[in-house]
Amino acid sequence: MSRFSDQEKEQIRSQLIEAGRELFARFGFDRTRISDLTAKVDIGTSTFYQFFDSKEELYFSVLLWEREDLEKKIAETVAKGETPREEVQLVLKTTLDEVQSNPLISALIVEGELRELQNRLKESEAEERFVEEQSSNVYLTFSERWAELESFRYDDPNLIDQIFTSLVFTVRSQDAPVGSSGDIGYDQVEDALIETVVDGLFTDS
Repeated sequence: MSRFSDQEKEQIRSQLIEAGRELFARFGFDRTRISDLTAKVDIGTSTFYQFFDSKEELYFSVLLWEREDLEKKIAETVAKGETPREEVQLVLKTTLDEVQSNPLISALIVEGELRELQNRLKESEAEERFVEEQSSNVYLTFSERWAELESFRYDDPNLIDQIFTSLVFTVRSQDAPVGSSGDIGYDQVEDALIETVVDGLFTDS
């Protein structure tokens, strides 16, 4: 068994996650092999298991990394909003843009692969603690704050979270014809949809 210093272990683990981000985004989970991942990092296939118990656990870590990155982008976006209404608009726009441009964010939110992996990994007692320690929610922090506003229509943060998540599914239709003559682009429809949803969330519309 190869022996690595703590610094080397941290570096290799980070490299495996980065390799996973690239290969899972390009080929998907099923078509990415452990040997493809280890080749990117220049380690043996057997050495992989010193860092992750399975390909599923690495994929889980990759999706967590993507979620944390999305959370940072959302937090930065919210900071630009001057009113709660603007905050909600910016959060929805940022999320939809990320889902369209990043296959891993799409897998995370639209396909719900993080939840599926959570259930799969929990079947292994060794990995159950790892999963539970990493579980959280992208929107809940903001939803809890908005739910306390008198001007916000709903006071249940979980309901607000589900509304946001449901809206993300609209990106599925981005390549479908919109409008009878096809002269209305998806971006225009998306902006109108966000505006409509935001108007419905606030009682002072």
